[in-house]
Amino acid sequence: MGKRRRAAERPKRKPAVLGGMIALVVGGAGFGLYALYGGGASADEASTLSDHKSVKTGPPSALEIKTVTSRFLTAWQQGHVTEAAAATDDAKAATALLTGYSKDARLKDVTLTAGRATGAKVPFSVKATVLYQGVSKPLAYTSSLTVVRRASDGAALVGWRPAVVHPELRDGDTLVTGASGTPPVKALDRAGGELTVTAYPSLGTVLDGLREKYGKTAGGKAGVELRVVRGKASEKAGLSDKTLVELSEGTPGTVRTTLDPKFQAAAEQQVAKREQASVVALRASTGEILAVANSGHGFNIGFQGSLAPGSTMKVITSSLLIEKGLAEADKKHPCPKTFTFGGWKFHNDDDFEIKDGTFKASFARSCNTAFISQAKKLKNDDLTKQAQQVFGLSMNNWSVGVPTLDGSVPVQSAAQMAASLIGQGGVRMNPLNMASVAATVKTGTFHQPYLVAPSVDHRTLATASRTMSAKTLGQLRELMNFTAAYGTAAEAMSGLGPDYGAKTGSAEVDNQKKPNGWFTAYRGDLASAGVVQAGGHGGDTAGPIVATLLKLG
Repeated sequence: MGKRRRAAERPKRKPAVLGGMIALVVGGAGFGLYALYGGGASADEASTLSDHKSVKTGPPSALEIKTVTSRFLTAWQQGHVTEAAAATDDAKAATALLTGYSKDARLKDVTLTAGRATGAKVPFSVKATVLYQGVSKPLAYTSSLTVVRRASDGAALVGWRPAVVHPELRDGDTLVTGASGTPPVKALDRAGGELTVTAYPSLGTVLDGLREKYGKTAGGKAGVELRVVRGKASEKAGLSDKTLVELSEGTPGTVRTTLDPKFQAAAEQQVAKREQASVVALRASTGEILAVANSGHGFNIGFQGSLAPGSTMKVITSSLLIEKGLAEADKKHPCPKTFTFGGWKFHNDDDFEIKDGTFKASFARSCNTAFISQAKKLKNDDLTKQAQQVFGLSMNNWSVGVPTLDGSVPVQSAAQMAASLIGQGGVRMNPLNMASVAATVKTGTFHQPYLVAPSVDHRTLATASRTMSAKTLGQLRELMNFTAAYGTAAEAMSGLGPDYGAKTGSAEVDNQKKPNGWFTAYRGDLASAGVVQAGGHGGDTAGPIVATLLKLG
């Protein structure tokens, strides 16, 4: 959090371009790569760089970057695995993955073309042929490598990571061509229409997850393909196997989802207007997920993100304070400019204060100190229990139909515990979690969100162990309604009342100029939440995205 802890609501060189294009020519024994370096470095010179008696320090030079890049790419292209691996700082790991590149992935006729370097990072394109049992298909993609200096002897080498071989690879992942093992699936929306990445770019990871979970039971037949097979680390992170090239089609089984084509299309359009935006919408009374969209399509932040939720967390915290008699909507509540707890000094946005104001006023304006000031009256595990017992979060037991992160509200102490009350500290959420929070306030009962009906595979959905009292629930709805009508959410929620409620949030991130903007809200039987990373105030950024979806109901 830093020495001077700012509030969750407080908004907070290009290296030189080296060289030109590097071309490797298949059949030319790598000559093209060396030649285009304008004389390049000979094998003896490259050896000298590695074997020099004095240990070099500092960033690799332009010559070293060119030499190491050419040595590595040329050896890889020619199939000289040992030589290519020796040009990296982890020869053992590189040998294993590069060996599998031809042996397991069945990739032939590899052509590598390096692009313009930026500092020590060199992008390159890959063209190859996937050949399996007489059937072949082309493969093309881009990747990059970074030249680093080995600490032990100062040698310049390719910094090894699996993504050098293919950007989809992580530690433990492999590339394999063969019978897929898991038949493809045809995913349908709630109206029976097919869901495709072409129509809905955000659904790539969702479709991968559906195939992994339902492929073997949906009635399809496996085809032959080149795919990324996930290792233990990727599986733990919730990543699914990914098809890169399909050599022969399998017969897909059918999986029906709860996604609504109208909501999904609108969600895709909204997140496309901003960088790093994510949104989820669901049916509050059932938990059916109607839409999930992310402006970046490589990772599903909507379902699997792990971000501090900022002041949207105050919905859960408020329910806790009201239950414990530490706050009441229309009673006076302190909102000083700053409040110190656990050695940290917490601030409000622009150090505002509310004199003689009510708790409702503090919630609507998102006063941080109104919550921090109550930390001394709480036990370290109070917030964790509230999130688990009432809102069904932080127990890692949701069964949505695809991988999700179910929120994390760890038990903390001192200043970190206080920070958690305003959605900082160790609290982590994603739009799916926060949409569920809004839905729980709307209905009074936690309904675990789901993408595939539990009747499809007879799975059991997660439940909460208790509900809020009628008094607590009534006040919580009053707080969110007032915020939607007159507070920080009013502009985004304009015209959507009166059956509505909302909460804005801004979450600070270390070394990020602007905070992440959050927004969670309900209207009628719809609930939605969104985040725009590095976007600033949630009411201005995520708010309009969420409000657009709520209008569709």
